[in-house]
Amino acid sequence: MRASEVQGEPPASEARWLLIGNSRWHWAVPPLAADSPLRVWHDLPWHGDRSEREGGGTGAPVSATGAADEDAIPAGVASALLLGWAAVGPVPADLVLPPEARLELAEVPLQAAPAWLGIDRALAGWWGWRLVAAPVLVADAGTVLSFTRVDREGRFAGGRLLAGAALQLRAMAGGTVHLPALEAAAVPVAASAVAALAEDDVPADPAAAAWPHDTAGAMRSGVLRGLAAAIAAAIQETRREEPDCRLLLTGGDGAALSFLLDPALGAELRPYLCLEALAALRPARDQPSPRSLRI
Repeated sequence: MRASEVQGEPPASEARWLLIGNSRWHWAVPPLAADSPLRVWHDLPWHGDRSEREGGGTGAPVSATGAADEDAIPAGVASALLLGWAAVGPVPADLVLPPEARLELAEVPLQAAPAWLGIDRALAGWWGWRLVAAPVLVADAGTVLSFTRVDREGRFAGGRLLAGAALQLRAMAGGTVHLPALEAAAVPVAASAVAALAEDDVPADPAAAAWPHDTAGAMRSGVLRGLAAAIAAAIQETRREEPDCRLLLTGGDGAALSFLLDPALGAELRPYLCLEALAALRPARDQPSPRSLRI
């Protein structure tokens, strides 16, 4: 089961899955056909109003006009509509989500997963291992860049954590006097933006991208290239022990980082591993339980 960014707005009555992240909420609705991907989109966390949200608190893609009920409860959270949900980030106290639909860490069939492991890492590691049928290192480039390693037998084999792009940029601005506050890493959050990045946002002179002459560009270049170097080092170290280990990239910054990795590393971009795994473990009523998939 694959996933892709949704085109247009699914009806509010469609059943859906929800993954509550640290900085964004990630949604998916079932595919339109058996051989089609999940339809996914992202939103800022719901706080009871639209003052800090994209999409006006609807929990669905924003229309061209942006019109929405300012105090709307996110669509699709009712028991009848929410097929499954999981949370890494905070769950608003005034938002009642159906407890029977919540996926807990113990339900993710990742062997030897410690009790402290974030459910997003468990989902991505387990699903990545199922997909490749081999040892796998999943690099999830979100709020935090997390590495989750799974061995040949499907056992959790450790990992690493470091601050993601947006966190690093905020830390530089907050810890210095003259560096600017940058809202984001200026990278695409959608896999569909990869083509646009390749065509429009990459300077013709590669040296200009690597060594910017402006402060904001230097900050972004340093952060993204530092993250890419960490990914390269991690897979190279892993392959000294398991030469056939596969590298999967996921998360909002995964697409941008993929351009900075040596193609010889064989990184495979899979932006929505966690949502795919959640949908597999909480299948729609007319869909089968997860089957063996390979990439």
